[in-house]
Amino acid sequence: MRTYSPSAKDITRDWYVIDADGQTLGRLATRVATVLRGKHKPTFTPHMDMGDHVVVINADKIVVTGGKAEQKNYYSHSGFPGGIRSVPFAAMLTKQPVKIVENAIKGMLPKTKLGNSMGTKLKVYPGADHPHAAQQPKPFPDHV
Repeated sequence: MRTYSPSAKDITRDWYVIDADGQTLGRLATRVATVLRGKHKPTFTPHMDMGDHVVVINADKIVVTGGKAEQKNYYSHSGFPGGIRSVPFAAMLTKQPVKIVENAIKGMLPKTKLGNSMGTKLKVYPGADHPHAAQQPKPFPDHV
């Protein structure tokens, strides 16, 4: 018996939409990263981009547990001495809620060219509206 290995023509990509309203950031990120990577499919192959497209709406209504809302910070560094900047979670949630969700999800993808191509299939929007109605996105699967 030969081992099945999918080719590029065997890949079918679906579109899913998930509502982040009231969902925990980390739990949402793991479920979305699994679908972007394609691990929910029986034909998953680690060296190929088998994943589906995911649209996340209501990113501004994401929640975190415990004291993370007050204690969590997002850091960036300019590369110069003393160039570190820190933005608290609460401020980031009001200014750039999309960036919070994108960072959490993309941090769970591989740090390679393959992971970068998986990350391009993620679309995050702060409100309930998104411009991907033409792709007819399905509700996010519960089994993931």
